[in-house]
Amino acid sequence: MPSPAIHPSILNCDISRLGEELARISTADGVHVDVMDNHFVPNLSWGLPVVEAVLGATGLPVDAHLMIEDADRWAPAYAEAGCHTVTAHAEATTAPVRLAGELHRLGARAGIALRPATPLEAVADVLGELDMLLIMTVEPGFGGQSFIEAMLPKIQRARRLVSRGGLDLRIQVDGGVSAQTIERAAEAGADVFVAGSAVYRADDALAAITELRELATAHC
Repeated sequence: MPSPAIHPSILNCDISRLGEELARISTADGVHVDVMDNHFVPNLSWGLPVVEAVLGATGLPVDAHLMIEDADRWAPAYAEAGCHTVTAHAEATTAPVRLAGELHRLGARAGIALRPATPLEAVADVLGELDMLLIMTVEPGFGGQSFIEAMLPKIQRARRLVSRGGLDLRIQVDGGVSAQTIERAAEAGADVFVAGSAVYRADDALAAITELRELATAHC
């Protein structure tokens, strides 16, 4: 399994101090940016202009999580802007293989996300075309929710699929990731961890990132 990666979510940062907030997580492995449209999820966050501002303010890889409708239409713009990874929801794309090919052509890695109720089988046959599978461990749309323990078997099944197929695929978890939950997620097979509150509400964000990485490494 690859070394674990910690991707703090800026959903929990003070967006009015974006540059300073990104500097607080300078040792992270990436920056997770949640794009929400108030249609696919019942919340509205930010779109391409804020993502472009993040790209201009950090050298860390930017991981764009698109919780939006009609991802086939909108996702390529995030790759064109320079995002390292662009993840669309399986429930919001009609042609995930074609979209992955377009993202790759534009120089980005392609991810696909599953809501808690969406079965792994919905994407099992296309995982070989993708670079990352995001298993939501909360209902998407809001930060600060509790980790859904029932998602652990889903992560385990995903890891078995990746191992059996010899796939070069990262398994990301997003939602309720903290020092209290990251070990179980890592044991189940996740290797990329989105942490919002656990990092940005800590007194020392860099120390929180180090702790999370060490906990995950011990169990990956």
